[in-house]
Amino acid sequence: QVQLVESGGGLVQTGGSLRLSCAASGRTSRMYTMAWFRQAPGKEREFVVLISWDSGSTYFADSVKGRFTISRDNAKNTVYLQMNSLKPEDTAVYYCAARQDGAYYSGGSYYTGLSQYNYWGQGTQVTVSS
Repeated sequence: QVQLVESGGGLVQTGGSLRLSCAASGRTSRMYTMAWFRQAPGKEREFVVLISWDSGSTYFADSVKGRFTISRDNAKNTVYLQMNSLKPEDTAVYYCAARQDGAYYSGGSYYTGLSQYNYWGQGTQVTVSS
């Protein structure tokens, strides 16, 4: 089993920045594809971004492209989400997810579905005030 713990959430004003972290423990592997999802009140959980195990590939949702960046430190089993130019619509609980086989792309599509990830964190709240 793998445990994922997110941190770094909080309250920020529009235009501000936050950096989320996701620390993995347990039967971790550097081969995992890692992703961030988010869920706003009353809405379904949605994909935000993924990063391949070797950081060679990333894929962003259009809504965050150009504002968010993702990185990982495999030596620390940690993934980071840097969020800049935050907007009120970014308000959500942010979840870290891991896919254990290291795949992130198939059949012309990146893995952006909830069922495509094996492990999930408990989430961290991000609130952007207007």
